[in-house]
Amino acid sequence: MTIPRKAPSFEPINIAGPAGRLECLRLDAATETPMGIVLVAHPNPTEGGTFNNKIVHTLAKTLSRLGYIAYCPNLRGVGESEGSHSYGEFEPDDMAAVLAFARKQHPELKRITLAGFSFGTYVQSCLRARLGDDEIEGMILIGPAVSRYAFPNVPKGSLVIHGEQDEVISLEAVLNWARPQQLPIIVAPGVGHFFHGRLTQLADLVHAAWR
Repeated sequence: MTIPRKAPSFEPINIAGPAGRLECLRLDAATETPMGIVLVAHPNPTEGGTFNNKIVHTLAKTLSRLGYIAYCPNLRGVGESEGSHSYGEFEPDDMAAVLAFARKQHPELKRITLAGFSFGTYVQSCLRARLGDDEIEGMILIGPAVSRYAFPNVPKGSLVIHGEQDEVISLEAVLNWARPQQLPIIVAPGVGHFFHGRLTQLADLVHAAWR
């Protein structure tokens, strides 16, 4: 049984990545007994995406309340992280380094969740495609950027949430991607790509699906 405690705050840390230092935010579990690890990937850095994105923080805080320790890195070339942005080619290597670090820090935690928003969903999907079925508990994909990248298929139990009025990645594109996989999509009515004014609803949807 997990016991709620005072909400933790984000802690800046550094992680050795394949292209150099990765700056990262860690958020401890908001329960006495942590139950898993979640990695959260940020949106497109060429459009301002960093680990300070509000959807990244919403995902981290929601999973923290459910007992997960969250790691939110700035991928290569973003913020103070070293290296150069590679448009998704090598960013999965960065996330793999964060995963290895998190596992070393918490060897007792076997439940691993990969989460991301927009560009971050592509990074996490590519990382998941490399890993065995027993290594990852599940995936949380918010506003998947399926019309911008060649997405691999994702596991059937993945949680995918998309805004009905997404102005960056159309709902039609996401449904076309999901249909051959028989992958259910949760559609947030009247919501755009960035969930402006609807972050509480997003948190509630994730919490209900993952608790």
